[in-house]
Amino acid sequence: MKIDTLGILAFVAVAEHGRFQKAADSLHITQTALTRRLQNLERSLGVTLVERTTRSTGLTQIGREFLPQAQRPLADLATALTEIRESGKALRGDVSIACVPTVGVHWLPRVLQRYAALYPRNRIRILDLTSAGVAGAVQRREAELGINIAGSSHPDLAITPLLQDRFVLICRDDHPLASRTRIAWRTLVPYPLILAGPGSSNRPVLEQAKGSLDMLPQPFFEVQRSSTAVGLVAQGLGAAVVPRLAIQDGAFPSIRIIPLVDPVVHKELVLIKRRAGQLSPAAEALYALIGAKAAGV
Repeated sequence: MKIDTLGILAFVAVAEHGRFQKAADSLHITQTALTRRLQNLERSLGVTLVERTTRSTGLTQIGREFLPQAQRPLADLATALTEIRESGKALRGDVSIACVPTVGVHWLPRVLQRYAALYPRNRIRILDLTSAGVAGAVQRREAELGINIAGSSHPDLAITPLLQDRFVLICRDDHPLASRTRIAWRTLVPYPLILAGPGSSNRPVLEQAKGSLDMLPQPFFEVQRSSTAVGLVAQGLGAAVVPRLAIQDGAFPSIRIIPLVDPVVHKELVLIKRRAGQLSPAAEALYALIGAKAAGV
């Protein structure tokens, strides 16, 4: 059965004001329109809710019994509308963001720390996914926005450049290369290396860089996530090539971070959202904070 909201509003207004004209004025409609709405409601229910004579207006027995039930959902709806309005003004609400894992190590947490301080009532859901997974999550509306590796664009997504993440070598301080201040890629060839394997978001970037390298180092270990590479290095299983954002300063005191040169290889990180979608106020605030962080504001 279709719910006649207009008819219920008319009935409640008549019951609360006692007169058709006052009820119509409260709804900002004519008395004729009010009468029509009430009659439509009574017709659809098959009962009379209001008794009207030339002298008075009153509720029937069924009308009196129905009134509390009619008032309750209208009050709940009014409360819900107020909450939505206040949430929009206060930028309150839940936010879902998708990101490639390296961004979630310490770059994004710094933004979220600021966001949580500004909007302590907002809950944040973080989806750390592969590059394809980030784009898919935003397209499917599983996340309102995402931080992804630049690559093939999609017509449904709006893309904003964020920052560059340079590839570096990480090794323990007892590794033969630990004393270097920078290292050329060709220098890595004799050493056991931990590199991004198939399926990793970093693998396509390194594959694309092959043309600039005289000789690409061969992996001793292949991993899907840079966090795994960091763990292997910490255990002394070799050196690893990872994005700089993959390791937090001071998190592993025994690990050295050495820039790679000849050539310098980096990946571009971008902020994405649905082109036709409208961000919620809470997500719009997070979007702005991410952009400000990337701009150094």
